[in-house]
Amino acid sequence: MTRSNDVEWSPPKDDPEWRQKIVEEFHIHPILAQILVTRGFTSLKDIHAFLYVKLRDLHDPFLFVDMEAAVSRLARAWEDKERVMVYGDTDVDGMTAAALLVEFLRSIGVDANPYLPGRSTRQSEMIEGLKAAQKADVTLVITVDCGITAAEEIERFTESGIDVIVTDHHEPTHKIPNCLATLNPKLIDNAYPNRELTGAGVAFKLIHAITVEFVKTKKIAEDFVDLESYLDLVALGTIADMAPLVGENRILAHYGLKSLEATKRIGLQKLFEVCGINPKSGITAFDVASKLAPRLNSIGRIDEGSKGVELLLASSEAVALGLAEELELHNIERQRIEKLMSEHLDQMIQEDPAIMAAPMIVVASDKWHPGVIPILSARLTKQYAKPTLLIAIENGVGKGSLRTVPEFPLLPMLKANAKYLIDFGGHDFAAGMTIQQADIQDFTKAAIEYVEKNIPKETSSSMLQIDANVSFYELDFELLESLDLFKPYGQENPMPIFFAQAEQSWPPKVVSSNHLKMYVQEGGRMLEGIAFGMADRREELKRKNIKLDLAFTPQVNRFLNKSSIQLLIRGFQTDN
Repeated sequence: MTRSNDVEWSPPKDDPEWRQKIVEEFHIHPILAQILVTRGFTSLKDIHAFLYVKLRDLHDPFLFVDMEAAVSRLARAWEDKERVMVYGDTDVDGMTAAALLVEFLRSIGVDANPYLPGRSTRQSEMIEGLKAAQKADVTLVITVDCGITAAEEIERFTESGIDVIVTDHHEPTHKIPNCLATLNPKLIDNAYPNRELTGAGVAFKLIHAITVEFVKTKKIAEDFVDLESYLDLVALGTIADMAPLVGENRILAHYGLKSLEATKRIGLQKLFEVCGINPKSGITAFDVASKLAPRLNSIGRIDEGSKGVELLLASSEAVALGLAEELELHNIERQRIEKLMSEHLDQMIQEDPAIMAAPMIVVASDKWHPGVIPILSARLTKQYAKPTLLIAIENGVGKGSLRTVPEFPLLPMLKANAKYLIDFGGHDFAAGMTIQQADIQDFTKAAIEYVEKNIPKETSSSMLQIDANVSFYELDFELLESLDLFKPYGQENPMPIFFAQAEQSWPPKVVSSNHLKMYVQEGGRMLEGIAFGMADRREELKRKNIKLDLAFTPQVNRFLNKSSIQLLIRGFQTDN
């Protein structure tokens, strides 16, 4: 189609007959039908399931291998009044999974308490957890959002007489833990249809299965548990962990956001206040990703993730407010550290051109905070469309955070070079690792060689997919309201991007130092647009009446109780 700032624009898929069939079947706007065509929907059944999500379409939790064993063991813990530890990871997914499971188990009468490790090496985290479990006379440990790569450590638990149920969603990388039950949608022998559940999603499946079994065996009444009330936590974990918002995850996020808007959790209500979120006006996936998740994550990155679980489980308004305010302070501190690290990283890249010349960005420093490098790693990957590894070194050990482009999964590369690593784990597209400082240079050389041999020459990260061609006259409030059928937006379900050929009414203004406010018209209709981060392209737009190719997402702008349609400019190309 065209190029803008070295980004290729991919045109909409052209299939008029299929588009018309979709319009006739669902009585939707032709532009919505075109989006579905472009995004590869090939059956009316799949389109119906996408547009009209239903809770009844959630999969049977007993499709998990080992689910019956996990439920049976928890039934015994319930009957024998055992003490249970819920061992969680320290990110939002881990916090929400831990809070969800602890709250549910307590509600049915199980003595359950959360345990989230402090900031230390992976092995000592598990060993410290074992010591805490032994001290508290725990007889059953359930891991959430972690455990699948901790076979050796979990063996220590079982040797000490403590049963372990692993619930996780990360890719297995070594030997599967020898424990009582392993619930993970990524196990090779797993029959569960949704491979992309998050840790919170797997925890929800466990409480769903327990509820079904306990009702069936008359341990609890049929109306005793309201499973929908836990979906606010599932949505938080699912969106924060950047899970694909399609299929079952889309159902969980859709209903979870509604549950979040009506949540009775005091901790979340206070967090809304701190974030400036009014649940009565609605809560979007963007609110979760940009406001709630960073604050919850900050406590795990800067202090202790256990405080995040405390907030989610808080029953006292004063305690909840105190924790919410503490999260806000830690988020401010995280932003300060992130700014300093970003400046240092930019300096290192400028001083060593070889870093950017390689097919994979690898930078290590002993001046970085290990809790913040995932943010910068993700930012570099998005900015440069390259796999990125940042390593924070402390006391001779490096903690690395990896992010990548869709065409290059990380785990095969990590497995191929495991001899250099202390440990590694995660997903194909977001992973972590630990490494001795002395091995960083050899690992870097081997990893870059692997990437050179295996990464495609062109990646979709340098591609802007246009969903539909539109005229400005087609952009009305009715169309924008109908686009809500595609929400919630997120991974694998981005906001629609439209294409139009327009003309600049008059030169743009620079706003907030880095953005362009544009004035464009097509067919006599003028609209305002905002191009975030494109102030450096103002020189291209000095003249009036410049013809433009525009890639944009239409949005409703509400100002002083007046609504207008504004364009979120995703890219533009001039006739210069």
